[in-house]
Amino acid sequence: MTRLTRVIPPGSEEDHLPNVDLSTELANVAFPSPVMTASGCAGYGRELDQFFDITDIGAIVTKSIMLEPRSGRATPRMAETPSGMLNSIGLQGPGIDSFLAKDLKWLEHRGARTVVSIAGGSLDEYVKLAQRLRLSTGVAAIEVNISCPNVEDRGQVFACDPMASSTVIDGVRRNTSPTVPVFAKLSPDVTDIVSIATACVDAGADGLSMINTMLGVVIDTQTMQPHLGGITGGLSGPAVRPVAVRCVWQVHRALPDVPIIGIGGIRNGGDALEFLLAGASAIQVGTTIFNDPSAPIRIQRELQRLLHARGFDRLQDVIGHAHHVPPPQVPDVIDEDIASEPETAGAEG
Repeated sequence: MTRLTRVIPPGSEEDHLPNVDLSTELANVAFPSPVMTASGCAGYGRELDQFFDITDIGAIVTKSIMLEPRSGRATPRMAETPSGMLNSIGLQGPGIDSFLAKDLKWLEHRGARTVVSIAGGSLDEYVKLAQRLRLSTGVAAIEVNISCPNVEDRGQVFACDPMASSTVIDGVRRNTSPTVPVFAKLSPDVTDIVSIATACVDAGADGLSMINTMLGVVIDTQTMQPHLGGITGGLSGPAVRPVAVRCVWQVHRALPDVPIIGIGGIRNGGDALEFLLAGASAIQVGTTIFNDPSAPIRIQRELQRLLHARGFDRLQDVIGHAHHVPPPQVPDVIDEDIASEPETAGAEG
């Protein structure tokens, strides 16, 4: 594929970036930047590499890989929604053998840091995927997409049950190289995301990615039928960002030592900063890539400027900063006479 390059004129924005250390650490693995692509929104990196140097951002997160090739769901697969989109791709992909031979090899040769997302319909599939990746080089981390139906349990989504989630994570962790961190990607479609997060960490997850898309339906008012071929789809984009930030906030408060990758509706540096303040150590850029393929590098630069403008010399100091709220100022002594004095109807005449 021909690589398109941009000629950057002297005096451009790249020449005026402030000196801010953007490096971050996720489970003892160092990344030069917190900005990553989100799984499913950038393929395997080749498409984006013509718009910016993919080695300049933190990492490429691959589309979720399954054990066997998969054709995905029926069309239509996507629908626009207010402030977002609904997708029902169905984890279409080439399978692990083709991925290892072509895509992972290309990413390694290109010099990109690669987080491999894996998905399965049973515990056995996840374990076999982990075993295959254990024999491969060029894997910076594994992101376990547990928002998949468990075919062995009436289609119950793994991520919606603490026991099922922990079983998958335990199987992957046991069959992955100890030097490769395992991140559990959590679904927001649960009553208590902290309980799911805790179960995954107790099972061996080195960190958490949150959130995956939210389940939704779009109905075509002309045909009066569901628009998507698969009926339901995953909602992403700015509409889900407050939910995602809430999830990151809650989990970071409960598990402050667990690294979190924040995901959900990030369009600019301010959005990325919001996740970091809530407790994320890194972020992923997804839906906005469809509109702006250069969004990851743009957001990285915007974040760098924002950190500098707010007095931060390094990214590490902003992680979870919003939790450091000073206690409310309460008077030590309350004047009981004043406190108990009844209100008057008006001023004295």
